[in-house]
Amino acid sequence: DFLCISLVNGFTQLRYNLGDRTVILQTLQKVHTNGNTWHLLNAGRVGNEGYLDLDGINVTQKASSGMNALDTHSDFFVGGVSSLNLVNPMATENEPTGFTGCIREMVINNRELNLTVTDPKGGANIGDCDGTDCGYTVCKNNGTCQVGNSGFSCSCPKEWTGTKCEQSIHCSQNMCGSHALCIPQPSSFSYTCACALGWTGKYCDNKIKFYIAKFVGNSYIKYTDPFYGKRDLQYSRLSLNFTTNQTEGLIVWMGKSEDEDNDFLAIGLANGTLKVVINLGERISIPLMHRKYFTCSDGRWHFTTVVQNQTCVKVYLDEELILFEDIDPQRKYTALNYGGICYFGGFEIGRKVNIVTTGLFQKEFIGKIKDVVLFQDSKKIQLMKAEGYNIHDGNS
Repeated sequence: DFLCISLVNGFTQLRYNLGDRTVILQTLQKVHTNGNTWHLLNAGRVGNEGYLDLDGINVTQKASSGMNALDTHSDFFVGGVSSLNLVNPMATENEPTGFTGCIREMVINNRELNLTVTDPKGGANIGDCDGTDCGYTVCKNNGTCQVGNSGFSCSCPKEWTGTKCEQSIHCSQNMCGSHALCIPQPSSFSYTCACALGWTGKYCDNKIKFYIAKFVGNSYIKYTDPFYGKRDLQYSRLSLNFTTNQTEGLIVWMGKSEDEDNDFLAIGLANGTLKVVINLGERISIPLMHRKYFTCSDGRWHFTTVVQNQTCVKVYLDEELILFEDIDPQRKYTALNYGGICYFGGFEIGRKVNIVTTGLFQKEFIGKIKDVVLFQDSKKIQLMKAEGYNIHDGNS
């Protein structure tokens, strides 16, 4: 399998092969090779349907029957490759050769890659393309960059300040402590402080410990599983206690949540009832709903366990088996490749639950969580030692 974007006789070409045939799309117009014109290129595929867009002129390849997943295990290369042997003979029209030119603002699956000295895994023979101190996006938030005798300066829109327009004017005189983030509130010309794990208070200056995590709606915990590399991902298990009086909310998302291709297992509430969603790689998420009775939003503690045995999923609520389903009898994908990441209560500040989960869950969790156990581990995970913000002590 491969996906390759290249220049061929002045035209941009996209080629991909998902395991059965090579699809070729080529732009209708040539690119300018004068060395000072920037082009905007959008290219990719949804299943086996491809698209290629150069400066707003779009070419598509309609979907057909056949393979629809891109299975590659190589590194991701930009502008060239470490060895020409890595290039599939069908990936380019002519003999493969390295790109000469400039590339900036590179976004893969909605994530921008930082084309800097330190962020990539490796590379060779790369220079600075802009040639000035301004470069690309030095000034944040639509600031305008000017080159002067002593470097650059940024002219900022009225809502922003700082040498790179990186700071909201509402946070310029903030009193948030060193364990906090300042969150601007433009509508009230003010700010709030988001407290890191282990801190609370208006300015996040009160140190706390907790064993029960209390979520208030703009809270989240991101836990990285230290044993992920040793897990048997065909047999996953997650259990926890929760309490809430809300009818909607994401309790836990076991997965990276970086793009829609990431595997995940999620537990939450919808209309007051327990909802479990799992994706083992099909991109089609299977929601499992418990409709027997609406008891999860009653302010009491509830114990839930989700067990994934290849494509068979069991869900227990308060020690009772409430769901048992085989989500794919064909056994096409059987492992939960969740990347070792578990989110509790929501996602990073600024990432809305309904958007990240594409509507599977509507809101961040408001309530308490305790006694989280992954797989068959003998110990509960220590939520205090994770990453997160706006978590209160649920004991008090």
